[in-house]
Amino acid sequence: MKQPSYKNLKLDPSTIINLEKGKLPPQAIDLEEVVLGAMMIDKKGVDEVIDILTPESFYKEIHQNIFDAIFKLFQRSEPIDLLTVSNQLKKDGTHNKVGGDFYLISLTQKVSSSAHIEFHARIILQKFIQRSLIKISNEIISDSYDESKDVFDLLDNAESKLYDVTQGNIKKSSETAQSLVIQAKNKIESISNKKGLSGIPSGFNKIDKLTAGWQQSDLVIIAARPGMGKTALALSMASNIAIENKIPLAFFSLEMSSIQLITRMISSETGLDSNKLRTGKLEKHEWEQLNIRVKNLEKAPLYIDDTPSLSIFDLRAKARRLVSQKKVKIIIVDYLQLMTAGGNMKIGNREQEISTISRNLKALAKELSIPVIALSQLSRLVEGRTSKRPLLSDLRESGAIEQDADIVSFIYRPEYYKIDTWDDNDRSSTEGEAEFIVSKHRNGGLENIRIRFIPALGKFEDLDNFESPYEFHSKMNAAANDDTFKENEQGEEDLPF
Repeated sequence: MKQPSYKNLKLDPSTIINLEKGKLPPQAIDLEEVVLGAMMIDKKGVDEVIDILTPESFYKEIHQNIFDAIFKLFQRSEPIDLLTVSNQLKKDGTHNKVGGDFYLISLTQKVSSSAHIEFHARIILQKFIQRSLIKISNEIISDSYDESKDVFDLLDNAESKLYDVTQGNIKKSSETAQSLVIQAKNKIESISNKKGLSGIPSGFNKIDKLTAGWQQSDLVIIAARPGMGKTALALSMASNIAIENKIPLAFFSLEMSSIQLITRMISSETGLDSNKLRTGKLEKHEWEQLNIRVKNLEKAPLYIDDTPSLSIFDLRAKARRLVSQKKVKIIIVDYLQLMTAGGNMKIGNREQEISTISRNLKALAKELSIPVIALSQLSRLVEGRTSKRPLLSDLRESGAIEQDADIVSFIYRPEYYKIDTWDDNDRSSTEGEAEFIVSKHRNGGLENIRIRFIPALGKFEDLDNFESPYEFHSKMNAAANDDTFKENEQGEEDLPF
């Protein structure tokens, strides 16, 4: 059989067109050259784009090397110009790789100033995001064909990767000690210049003094036996954070409906007995009190989700959206044992499932860089002891909770157990008082902090700021009968206290 000859083979014109239309990764090589050139001739250009781009943002590898050299000089606060960049590339061993001084000179000749450099840098970043999306999409497609992978894991991984892109922080494999030290120093400096707490205030003075506020990436466990007031404390903190400090907060309630939660917050805010709110039997002045004092709650950046049997997968998905869309800064989960792992994962027994949930809550706090507060039940071991004060070993169903958490705290109300006096030297009365016990604090000290509990309002307060319900209602009644009980022009109450 005669073999075909390829010597005089001619390509079909349509084939040539198809090759010309072949897909290339999104890129802006000309803008990469202009940006790098501008950074070497004008310090202002460096300041404008250094926090926008990373070496990975550049398409050409040699441009990655050059930007990395500029970034190192910037970190050391050294001058950035043609000579210093050239010397840094020699130190890095990439000078010849990028084309030597000839290529660096050619970059500076392409631009005369750093005008529009930020605009150009953002186009480079857009191309990088497009390439990242293509890479992630290919990984998702490849994983989706793998029958051995759980579909809910695939969804979670896909959403996590896409979330990283939307936040502009494509995950890096590792960071150098030098980079981390600089980040840490910058954080310490920003904290020193910041007035007040470094974290999110709980609204309880002694707790905030101990913790410096709830810190980013921390998992905080607040545990107690039923009836101790876990939800009441969580709602008191939510009120202090979202209403008083206007900090966006998400509250995931697996035990109570959203209407029940908001009713309890209304009671706390207005000073109206929760039983009266449940029955609707309010006096005229109490209706006025309700309508006026509830306005701050209406304006609060508070987001409540009461999905029952919420899985950790659903929580992570919802949390990412809330942080991205609503700028939520802290999450509260009520409570941990009512959650499920979700998906078709074979977790094993309940203890292993709780461990998975706890581990994922910590991962969520770290991923979103916000504090996550999770309420937790305690085992019945407390009831069988002479001393009812909770211990770390009382955490229900899993020791992993203690391991994963940055802070483990307990609520203890002796009055609940008919204990009339505290076990201190003064033997003071326990009536209306509770202890917030910090038993584990990864980055600080331990302490038992006394706080006030107001059962009628379902509310916790600082002891020194406490005002009894009788005093509160007396003032409200006096104000209701006074002509000064009215709204001012801004819609705020004009009360005589």
